Amino acid sequence: MSLPSVYQNKFAEKLTILNDRGRGVLVRIYNIKKTCSDPKTRPSFLSDKAMEPSIKFINKKFPHLDVRSNTQHLGPVHKDKGDIARVLGPFYHSFLDVLEFRDHVYELLNTIDASQCYFDIHVNYDFTKSYLDLVVTYVSLVLLLARTEDRRLLIGMYHCAHEMSHGTSDPSFARLGQMVLEYDHPLKKLTEEFGPHTKAVTSALMSLHFLFARRNQGMACEYLSLEVMERWILMGFLVCPGALGSSPQCLELWRLALQGSLFVTLLRDEALQVHKVTEELLVGQLGGLWGGRDPDAPPGPSCSGSLHRGRRAYLRGALRELQALLEDQPGLLGPKALFVFMALSFCRDEVSWLVRHAEHVTKTKTPEDFADSHVAELLFHMEQLRSLVRRQVQVLQRYHVQYLARFDALVLSEVIQV
Repeated sequence: MSLPSVYQNKFAEKLTILNDRGRGVLVRIYNIKKTCSDPKTRPSFLSDKAMEPSIKFINKKFPHLDVRSNTQHLGPVHKDKGDIARVLGPFYHSFLDVLEFRDHVYELLNTIDASQCYFDIHVNYDFTKSYLDLVVTYVSLVLLLARTEDRRLLIGMYHCAHEMSHGTSDPSFARLGQMVLEYDHPLKKLTEEFGPHTKAVTSALMSLHFLFARRNQGMACEYLSLEVMERWILMGFLVCPGALGSSPQCLELWRLALQGSLFVTLLRDEALQVHKVTEELLVGQLGGLWGGRDPDAPPGPSCSGSLHRGRRAYLRGALRELQALLEDQPGLLGPKALFVFMALSFCRDEVSWLVRHAEHVTKTKTPEDFADSHVAELLFHMEQLRSLVRRQVQVLQRYHVQYLARFDALVLSEVIQV
């Protein structure tokens, strides 16, 4: 990858814009799903008995809806076409934004592949992070779209009302309807879409290998969120499964990520049951590498609960000691600031994991792994440590100003002289 191609194609800018755009579209699809699943907020005509013939017809024939030849089925829609078009317009245009977002993601991923971009979290952190974030955002959006049960009805009914009102269908309806059909089985379609991008996605994920393995085993690295890395790895290999069979390192990284969580977050309270989905999708492709048939198979789902329970117990004691030390010797906050931020990052990951799994894990033989009566103590120590840093901010500033003026300046002088 040459630097001129990076600047000319403006990859960093496009990744930033698309990530922001994708999160916005993801939130809107989430809101549509929640709105239509709640009888109190669901559009009233979708529950109207008079609309039942039209609803059945639209769901059955979607997306091939011939409005003019089926007036007997669509009479109730024609009667209220104005209100239907007005109410469903925002829903329809949100689905159109999904289609537009997909087109832009396709274009950018293809251009990145053609330019043979180099991804390494240690070398070009922001570029690699933005790329993996875009992959996860796109996969999350497709999965959430497939979970929106009324997607066909919302799009189809708006199309009928629009054509009845204007005499012609919306020009984007055909492509939108085809996209919705393609994502009836989202993971199957996603693996097809990401087939050409497997090399780029895998190279970005493999740059996490040392970082994730060290963090996952010893808690002794920088404070990149463990939850974020798990989501990158699990969703990345879910749509690029071919890499697991071709590289032992990929398989090892995937196993480590599977140890950590039973659920990964799509958005807010929407989560992916990763072990179940992975087994259903990949068991045929990976043969005996699942379910204990192979000695190197991924650990069972029961492993993650005890692993995180042990981490929380360790962190409670470690934070208590760290806080006591810094309260007694606040001058240490300057040279040891990184350790403070790492500790807070580890705790954030564990609290997030506990909240996520306590909500979604309802049946388990080890309920104590998903309900922690000591989590309040952990939160208390986090807040105490955070308050200490804010109170002693001048210590941090003074230390690093002196550090820059002395050590860094001397090293820079030596480098220049050489």
